[in-house]
Amino acid sequence: MPFSISPAHIWPVVMLIASNVFMTFAWYGHLKHKGSALFLAILASWGIAFFEYCLAVPANRMGSEVYSTAQLKTMQEVITLTVFALFSVFWLKESLTINHVIGFALIAFGASFLFKS
Repeated sequence: MPFSISPAHIWPVVMLIASNVFMTFAWYGHLKHKGSALFLAILASWGIAFFEYCLAVPANRMGSEVYSTAQLKTMQEVITLTVFALFSVFWLKESLTINHVIGFALIAFGASFLFKS
């Protein structure tokens, strides 16, 4: 039977990407503003994380119709690394070294085995 792509294949990925953008800002966005009070960073992070959960929970529920939980978790980790790499370069203005790229690529390569039939 040929593989067909349905909205249940696509929307969880899109929603996990969006949720990771929110969560990355919740966890690391405050590092650009280290002068602000820690309790404000925590409150802001909680507020941002709310939107992450509003995307991640339905993404996983919808995605579980076509992906295994191991596949969903692996997808989440690869998306997290990708979003984090972009975030650290563009928001935090940190360098992405060849060692980062190689390490992330090896993780993504390992993760690809969960999607083999």
